[in-house]
Amino acid sequence: MSRIGKKPVKLTEGVSIEVKDGNIVTVKGPKGTLSQLIDPDIGVKVEGSTLTVTRPTEQKRHKAMHGLYRSLINNMVEGVSVGYKKELELVGVGYKASAQGKILELNLGHSHSIFFQIPEELSVSAETKKGKNPLVTLEGIDKQLIGQVAAKIRSLRKIEPYKGKGVKFVGEEIRRKAGKTAAK
Repeated sequence: MSRIGKKPVKLTEGVSIEVKDGNIVTVKGPKGTLSQLIDPDIGVKVEGSTLTVTRPTEQKRHKAMHGLYRSLINNMVEGVSVGYKKELELVGVGYKASAQGKILELNLGHSHSIFFQIPEELSVSAETKKGKNPLVTLEGIDKQLIGQVAAKIRSLRKIEPYKGKGVKFVGEEIRRKAGKTAAK
């Protein structure tokens, strides 16, 4: 039984949902427009300011898609009304970040700078305060795209467990390992 799929999606003020051809859901809001292709088996009904997702049978596949599409539609509604934001922290001596338009320049301890192209749908900003680690902030309306781009930036220099150097999400806990002990 899908608990997430049964829960109705509440539409906030200024958000409208349109279902085209029975399986394309378009969400419009103050921050922009998103659309998602839905499996033809899954039903979507808009009643007033709530949206419900239904499934035809109790098959395992239908149960899985029921919760999935409800979550995707809920993320779209939240994205066009509030938006999403991810912050990455660069931990390490000499690690720097700067953003010019849609290009993010990163110095992560390699012999060269890394220039990372940010998709048009997202905005990026880099901030460096004295005595603190540089922060890279990604903002946009598409939760999936922000997570994907943040994971790609993080993969350029993953956190290593001995010194804790690398690119990490703000608030992420790093499991640290003990190094070798000195011989007598």
